[in-house]
Amino acid sequence: MAKLKIALYWAASCGGCDIATLAIGEKILKLAEAADIVFWPIGLDFKYADVEKMPDKSIDACLFNGAIRTSENEHVAKLLRAKSKIMIAYGSCSYEGCIPGLSNFYNRQMTFEHVYIETPTTDNPGKIFPQTKVKVPEGELELPEFYDTVKTLAQTVDVDYFVPGCPPEEKTTWLALEALITGKLPPKGTVISHAVKAVCDECPRKKGEKKIKKFYRPYEIVPDPEICLLEQGLLCYGIATRGGCGALCPQANMPCTGCYGPVEGVIDQGAHFLSALSSIIDSNDPEEIQKIIDDIPDPAGTFYRYSLPDSLLRRARIK
Repeated sequence: MAKLKIALYWAASCGGCDIATLAIGEKILKLAEAADIVFWPIGLDFKYADVEKMPDKSIDACLFNGAIRTSENEHVAKLLRAKSKIMIAYGSCSYEGCIPGLSNFYNRQMTFEHVYIETPTTDNPGKIFPQTKVKVPEGELELPEFYDTVKTLAQTVDVDYFVPGCPPEEKTTWLALEALITGKLPPKGTVISHAVKAVCDECPRKKGEKKIKKFYRPYEIVPDPEICLLEQGLLCYGIATRGGCGALCPQANMPCTGCYGPVEGVIDQGAHFLSALSSIIDSNDPEEIQKIIDDIPDPAGTFYRYSLPDSLLRRARIK
């Protein structure tokens, strides 16, 4: 039986998903028995030209991590889509846009001004920004175009499956790889995880009536390790986040931040969490309610930490 041909690629992301693929431990030996890696620039010396020479659909599956931030990201996404039978959005950045997607609250000019001028450690009196092309004595240098808007992989190419997580947990990664190896693939469009319900359903903490008078940041209190973190005033996103991770963060006394994406059937994860919070604020007084809400730092960045490009908002309107 011929071995599978698998490609892996890293677009606009931190690189954690590439590390996560190695977290499957000894199962990597099972993967090696069943598949060959034909493209993985971070791990082996491959060039785009190598992929361009491959016949269309000659790659059995591509695990594509990272959002679409530049013209290079878009080009490679379309190239690998053409060459791959199965395209998998691997990790939160490709699935939802994730942390890179928070720049959709701004635009390219605002981003460049902050990074290349306003930061305290930057010395750039000439206000020089990156250019797509610049001539030097040795020839012409070229950089990819930096887009105004971060997009998800599915907003750029047709995606067959989604693997959530920032990064995906080992068991989630192996669930996807095992499906490829055995050929027992779920219906197209499936978010591959061990659960469709919320992280709260996996969390062993004791849950009671949720009535909040004040929200806290994690460093402000030492939470009871037995009681629901949201009930203690910590912004635990588990109520609005797909399970499958094993509720690892709450079990480590840290609130869930939402990296496994929305629960099944929810279109906008941020709006879902906001709705949940509004139902547990213990007050009918508008002034007190506002005071409680003011305890939430950066509400937009908190509610849409992982999902802004994939949400109903997509991005801010910049005048």
